[in-house]
Amino acid sequence: MASTLLTPLLNLPTSSSSSSHTCITTSYLTFSKYNTVHPIEPVLSTSYGYCRAKPSQKNRRLISVKSSKNEENGAEEESSPAFNPFGFVTDNASSRTAIQLPESPAEDGNVGQMLYRTEDKGKEYGSYVKAGGFRWFVRETGSARSDRGTIIFLHGAPTQSYSYRVVMSQMADAGFRCYAPDWLGFGFSEKPLPKYDFDYTEIEFHKELDKLLEVLEVDAPFYLVVQGFLVGSFGLTWALKNPTRILKLAIMNSPLTASSPTPGLFQQLRIPLLGEFTCQNAVMAERFIEAGSAYVLKLEKADVYRLPYLSSSGPGFALLEATKRTNFRDISSQIADGFASGRWDKPILLAWGISDKYLPQSVAEEFQKGNPSLVQLKLIEGAGHMPQEDWPEKVVDALKYFF
Repeated sequence: MASTLLTPLLNLPTSSSSSSHTCITTSYLTFSKYNTVHPIEPVLSTSYGYCRAKPSQKNRRLISVKSSKNEENGAEEESSPAFNPFGFVTDNASSRTAIQLPESPAEDGNVGQMLYRTEDKGKEYGSYVKAGGFRWFVRETGSARSDRGTIIFLHGAPTQSYSYRVVMSQMADAGFRCYAPDWLGFGFSEKPLPKYDFDYTEIEFHKELDKLLEVLEVDAPFYLVVQGFLVGSFGLTWALKNPTRILKLAIMNSPLTASSPTPGLFQQLRIPLLGEFTCQNAVMAERFIEAGSAYVLKLEKADVYRLPYLSSSGPGFALLEATKRTNFRDISSQIADGFASGRWDKPILLAWGISDKYLPQSVAEEFQKGNPSLVQLKLIEGAGHMPQEDWPEKVVDALKYFF
């Protein structure tokens, strides 16, 4: 029997001067047996001043979504998409092929088959490591004979170590040995059950990271690179507790001061019921990345960030538990105070994407003022919240020079 799914696609504006007129936007959802692209024909949508494409109608179910507004009031109202908790999969431009139901699922494929086709994506340089009773997914480049030292890359929430794949590859070419684990509960690492196996608190994350470093035999002082919210902040507080293990510290866009704003995602996760609903949004990670940047992820990259949340409910509930158990302002204050002059004596590089929609450049500048003799600020033009994803080449240049 034919299946249909009524899901609006989120139109992303291409410039601030896009037209505010609205029209009837028609969305076509398709999924092919071999994940191929069917012949397309352009459909002009004047809602945001850009062209969209639709697949051919052969063996496909047409789904129409109407958006109307009085013409006389069109110039007075801004068309800004509001938060839609029901927009699980296809309310993002890069996610328009996340879950697509064809006319004949048995012939063209279904969600389960889509997961099977993408389950091996995004595991470049990675393998599984057992540490402290948990199974970590760890990316590794370089060799034990690397003469320039070891770099540990720690990601933030709600993403994964996949964001470092280009940077760590090029840093290995420069003579470093690199490790980038997925934090427990994130990416391809194990997702322990909250309150039973793992508490998802700062202390628990620190304890398990220690065990992982021991298994990886990272005994000598190393270079640490950290980026992002929540677990990224835990990486910085781990450094504050283990200063003798750090040679130099590189920080990309992260909440570093008490005044650092908290993104709406984490605020929503704290709201009862809405938090449980939001954490199961299959495209949460990619939407978070795109909302903090000036770019839209390519579909093959979006697939990787989406996959853990499509595969099980574990990553969503891990993020939910960690968010509820963390006081963001207290953690940021702890970081600002801990790295201030007189308390921290190791060189720090701030490689900051100036197009970050979550954390303004003023956060980096305020943090630098707290320890001006040791904190070096490097602004990365064109990069947003995740410079390692937006402009990895510029990040590599900054790290090579600093390390």
